[in-house]
Amino acid sequence: MARRRKGNPVHGWVNFDKPLGMTSTQAVGKVRWIFGAQKAGHAGTLDPLATGILPIALGDATKTMPYLVEAKKTYEVGIKWGERTDTLDAEGEIVVVSDVRPSGADIAAILPEFMGEISQIPPAYSAIKIDGKRAYDLARSGQAPKMKPRLVQIDGLEILLAPEASEDGTALIRVDCGKGTYIRSLARDMAFALGTEGSVKTLRRTRVGAFTDEASFSLDALEELRHKRRATDALLPLATALDDIPVLAVDENEQFDLKQGRAIGLTPSTFASLKATFRPRFLGDIDVSRMVLAKHEDVEIALCEARAGRLSPKRVFNLKHK
Repeated sequence: MARRRKGNPVHGWVNFDKPLGMTSTQAVGKVRWIFGAQKAGHAGTLDPLATGILPIALGDATKTMPYLVEAKKTYEVGIKWGERTDTLDAEGEIVVVSDVRPSGADIAAILPEFMGEISQIPPAYSAIKIDGKRAYDLARSGQAPKMKPRLVQIDGLEILLAPEASEDGTALIRVDCGKGTYIRSLARDMAFALGTEGSVKTLRRTRVGAFTDEASFSLDALEELRHKRRATDALLPLATALDDIPVLAVDENEQFDLKQGRAIGLTPSTFASLKATFRPRFLGDIDVSRMVLAKHEDVEIALCEARAGRLSPKRVFNLKHK
């Protein structure tokens, strides 16, 4: 007999504002407890010293997490000039110092060098695996892990606060970027381009795809909602992570077939209409350009692939109609 999963069948996303000092794993555990959910996960790790948007999936929303990991992100990073730490952030030990302090104009002049697709070397203190071991474990044991450069996408850079306008000479910069971007590496490389050293003093993530700073919930706010038995007020639809995937309404018979794992046929006009919305989209090396979200009476039924005039279910959801 199958073991009954503990918790409630809660499905959806929580736009969580992770506080300073909390790990992403701790955040997931706390939100899961607040909702009494059976299952939970997060999309896009935030270091303990970073704050901001950490989308947390509950229940069947965990099936959509890979799509959100690919989403564009926005950060506000405070860079302290004149010193580099071993971790490239405020948590580490200072290893190199410099007397050079750039101005806002100096920083603005080098920003174009870091726009578009750029190559960066990840920090030694990162979760990347090297020969089966985490880079940060190797670094902490005194070894020097060989970090390979990788290509990342930077879509926007803007100076929010110039060094001369801050009390301690820290610059605050907004970064719009794609997946896999290491903000600590970006701060280090910008400092090198300015002829100095630098490390991250503060870091806040303000956007992950459709999840924004303005609509987030702090831990205190969620705990207050739980106390009032209104935690579901903070629950977002499962489809929030799929905001750029085309949606197709299906009828009752079609939704039954999809839930049973059976493909359904599409009329030529429907297939042509869907095909016009497809754009290149990858989850890692997997092409998901033809993915479609099937809904019945505004309830998510399945993530499907549209191909050769048929809609085949790839991820089926177990949501109840209201």
